[in-house]
Amino acid sequence: MTQNVDRMSIRILFLTTLAFTVCFASWMINGVLVTYLVNNGVFEWSAMEIGWLLGLPVLVGSVFRLPVGILTDKFGGKSVMTILLFFCAIPMYFLSMANSFFSFLFLSLGFGFAGTAFAVGVAYTSLWFPKSKQGTALGIFGIGNMGAALTTLFAPTVLNMITHNGSEIDSWRTLPKLYAIILVLVGFIFLFGTRNRKPDESKTLLQRLLPLKEIRVWRFGLYYFFVFGSFVALAQWLIPYYVNVYSMSIVSAGFMATVFNLPAAFMRAAGGWLSDKVGARIVLLWVFGICIVCLFFLFVPRMEIKAPGQGIMALKNGKVESVSYNSIKIGEDIYIFQNELSDSSEVLIRLGIHNDEEGFLLFPTAIMQQEPIVKVGDTVSKGQLLAKGVTHIYFQANKWIFTTLIFIIGIMMGFGGAAVFKHISDYYPTSIGTVGGIVGVLGGLGGFFSPIIFSYLLKLTGVWTTCWIFLAIIAAICIVFQRLAIKAVKHQLK
Repeated sequence: MTQNVDRMSIRILFLTTLAFTVCFASWMINGVLVTYLVNNGVFEWSAMEIGWLLGLPVLVGSVFRLPVGILTDKFGGKSVMTILLFFCAIPMYFLSMANSFFSFLFLSLGFGFAGTAFAVGVAYTSLWFPKSKQGTALGIFGIGNMGAALTTLFAPTVLNMITHNGSEIDSWRTLPKLYAIILVLVGFIFLFGTRNRKPDESKTLLQRLLPLKEIRVWRFGLYYFFVFGSFVALAQWLIPYYVNVYSMSIVSAGFMATVFNLPAAFMRAAGGWLSDKVGARIVLLWVFGICIVCLFFLFVPRMEIKAPGQGIMALKNGKVESVSYNSIKIGEDIYIFQNELSDSSEVLIRLGIHNDEEGFLLFPTAIMQQEPIVKVGDTVSKGQLLAKGVTHIYFQANKWIFTTLIFIIGIMMGFGGAAVFKHISDYYPTSIGTVGGIVGVLGGLGGFFSPIIFSYLLKLTGVWTTCWIFLAIIAAICIVFQRLAIKAVKHQLK
């Protein structure tokens, strides 16, 4: 490459990353806007309607990645990305005029196409870098995922400012207009700041779709279902998780969720560089392995339960003469039992914790006690139970340990997302748009379906941590498929 081409490559990478960031932020706007409008009584939408408004843009942006990726291979990234930015600005602007569920839903379908920007950017960016640098370039491009975190962090503040903390609630309509303006501005910047480039090979549509017959492509899609789909799912799921499990405010929960979102986005650059150095296969193996370990430690829920413990039995026949706070008298015999703890607060005090948020318990802790089941005047026989045993088991599932594990998982998902697309650029250098499109579809579907699966598991079991068990199973399946693929390659080389 000449110095001029190198400069253009860097410019293309920067502008494509900028466009992807803006598109990703727009793609996630309903997560903030719909929640704000419902909480402030602007619209009285049911939980099912809210679910559709949150999920439809994700679904549209996922399903249409494949055709948009094919269009990028055929017409070039500059043309497709520019049209995409301008097109998404239209329904985003008219969202400010929506007054019903169906108008909101229809317009959400329109700007949901912003999610296809990933397929465009991957195909376009990879053409400007040699194979040895594509992992790093695609990793840097993947930083655009931080658009979700930017919306989560700043959109609530902007809404409070433009509505004067809710006193002029109808001013919420300014927010989608601002997003539309940003989309148009970035569209013009992209139009005049980039140069079109298409793959050297001219292929028919059928030829472009041929890689989809290969098991490898769908295996990459499974990997991306975990590293990207889970990222999108958790970006939405962690806020209600923190609110319900740790009794945090929505603002605090949003901040804690950002601890997961931002590292996952920024680590894609490092993941791309590392994939260039040591290979995408090694990076993915470590990603899946470390995630499984972290997810395993998240299995045990925050809990406080009572279990049967060791009781006290009568040593001989007799009549109960008295029952005090900590003893039972039968004839001349006195049976001492442990004091009863009246409620959960006493359990926490016994453990040295004066409220739910203080103290630091690394492991589950148990306190044993007995509760009398006889009363004065009862006649008891030898071996009869006088006081039943009760064991209080308490596990704090400390939020700081939880957040640290989530932070590590977020970093690993960032590494993994870059590694998957390094795989694609290695195996399909002239079909990155098509292959990246189907892989992106599967990853995006993970972001759409995973929260639904999380909700179903929560409803079925009543346990929030079932989501971590589900993700651990997906990661384990990924490792199994990866090892089988490696074994098959080694067998072919013999």
